Amino acid sequence: MKLILTHEVTNLGEPGDIVEVKDGYGRNFLLPRNYAIRWSKGAAKQVESIKAARDSRAVHDLEEARQIKGRLEAEPVNVPVRAGESGRLFGAVTVSDIASALEAAGGSVDKRRIEVGNPIKSLGAHQVSVRVHPEVTAEVRLNVVASK
Repeated sequence: MKLILTHEVTNLGEPGDIVEVKDGYGRNFLLPRNYAIRWSKGAAKQVESIKAARDSRAVHDLEEARQIKGRLEAEPVNVPVRAGESGRLFGAVTVSDIASALEAAGGSVDKRRIEVGNPIKSLGAHQVSVRVHPEVTAEVRLNVVASK
């Protein structure tokens, strides 16, 4: 099945890439979640607009990416969440929570670039990866704290 990606899919491609995937993966995963659209001659014309939007959001310069990495890794970021008295969270810390905490701390990051290994379900210090650039990954320290 030939598809055009509309979102970044790990180990598959970036928005605007034309990919060939197995029918089941495309029909059952990519298309229902709006990660891709079916390829056609008309849809292929949209590729340029998708790539232009991707380029406007991307960090182009490797030096700029290293500066962003330095700012993100400089100090831990506090993530306020609701928690019980024993320190157990009501749910888990989401990438949206992390992205908004990073933005409040002065580092604007697209939430699709944040990688959380295991779900964060307790208070305390945790670490996540942020893909700033294809060649630069920042390891961000988080302090998950109970909100008042």
